[in-house]
Amino acid sequence: MIKHNRYVSISFFAALLILQSCSKDYFDLNENPNLVTTPSLSSLLSTVTHKTGINNYNVGSITSNYVQYTANPSASAASDIYQQVDYTSTWDALYYTMADISDMKTQAIEQGSSEYLGVANTLLSYNLTLVTDLWGDAPFSEAFSSTNFTPKYDTQEQLHQTSLTLLDSAIVQLGRTDAVIKLAGAKDLIHGGARAKWLMTAYALKARLLNKVSKTATYNPTSVLAAVSNSYKSNADDAGMSSFFTRNPWAQVAVNNAGNTLGGWLSEQFIDHLNGTTYGIFDPRLRKISRPTVNNSYIGTVNGAGNRPPGGNTVKDENYIDSTSPWTGTASPILLVTYAEIKFIEAEAALATDPARAYTAYLTGINANMDKLQVPAGTERTAYINAVSIGAAGLTRALIFKEKYIATYLNPEAWNDARRFNYAYKDFTLPVNAELPTFIRRLAYPTGERSKNGKNIPNIGTLADRLWWDK
Repeated sequence: MIKHNRYVSISFFAALLILQSCSKDYFDLNENPNLVTTPSLSSLLSTVTHKTGINNYNVGSITSNYVQYTANPSASAASDIYQQVDYTSTWDALYYTMADISDMKTQAIEQGSSEYLGVANTLLSYNLTLVTDLWGDAPFSEAFSSTNFTPKYDTQEQLHQTSLTLLDSAIVQLGRTDAVIKLAGAKDLIHGGARAKWLMTAYALKARLLNKVSKTATYNPTSVLAAVSNSYKSNADDAGMSSFFTRNPWAQVAVNNAGNTLGGWLSEQFIDHLNGTTYGIFDPRLRKISRPTVNNSYIGTVNGAGNRPPGGNTVKDENYIDSTSPWTGTASPILLVTYAEIKFIEAEAALATDPARAYTAYLTGINANMDKLQVPAGTERTAYINAVSIGAAGLTRALIFKEKYIATYLNPEAWNDARRFNYAYKDFTLPVNAELPTFIRRLAYPTGERSKNGKNIPNIGTLADRLWWDK
């Protein structure tokens, strides 16, 4: 076996996608002539779009406890109470994905395909952002060399700028219509080969990145709004991946829960956000997110406290993720970024200077999310929309974040918003038995990385230490 950098690509989605995406730097291909030495651009496209969707789920399954979408059924579970948890597998999955994307980018440059290059840069930016939003400083500029086994760590600020630069390059490439090699529609598991949708996605991700620095002196809402204007026009433009071995992994969580392999319990915070407890109005989206309990009610699990007595966690008297929901159903796409989210970004960025635009975007975002969840027209939907139609003069940042919290259900971006908003959602409290005196702000570096590249890992204090854009 050839000596290799541990970040060089390792892809084994052949069983599903009928492809190989293995780097020559990892295997001695002469030992197995059946291995593909140079995977095609289309094969790499299948791999990286699939892996990126799964990475969204992997990261979302971590962050959903922190924003209290989900709660552990056991009291004082590590993921609920801010104990350090080892996420080596998530770290590795993100880096292996970026290695595959880097391979696709190299081939796209060699073969002169602006479309593949644009997609590669978009997905590199997305996966890199997932890394730095969890851990802060991280390897990137030296990460994919076949000779450097201890790559240096780039700073959070550098990684943010790198992500923006990648998106700007993607926007240029995806804006071209003269690609020598067009995207293979059947192999593109996110946008089906639609270059124009990839271009809008690059702008959507740029708007998200520019808005993330709202606490910093560099925040420029005008730039955010410019990116928004070039991004999604409707729910049909959303970036989602819906090709799975068996089913959407969130649906698998629900199936496991139904079989008493427990997980996927919805937090009291999230359920109360929707059931009328916190805001005094029942949100009909709740019916599309989870089914009523055996007691025909909607009740969540308290983070850190576990399931409520006397029934415990097998009676189904608390709500959990639903495998029939349009959001988490068997064939539902894993959503990377959506039109509804972009409308809430627009509302936030426009609020100070153009409240009329902000208010229109706010209402559009609510209705777009309801449509995505297939909430029918009727008394409940009308009552809710009437309740939140408070007029441009009444719109506040808190109301925008309240609605965006629903629209980003299970999405990793929700943790970024919670940190930007200082967890100031109404009635939002620390988990029971929390090991920090305040809300969690970052992850600890994984043990796998510590064992292999420990000399370069920055020193951090506690999981309450804030990332640079969160200060």
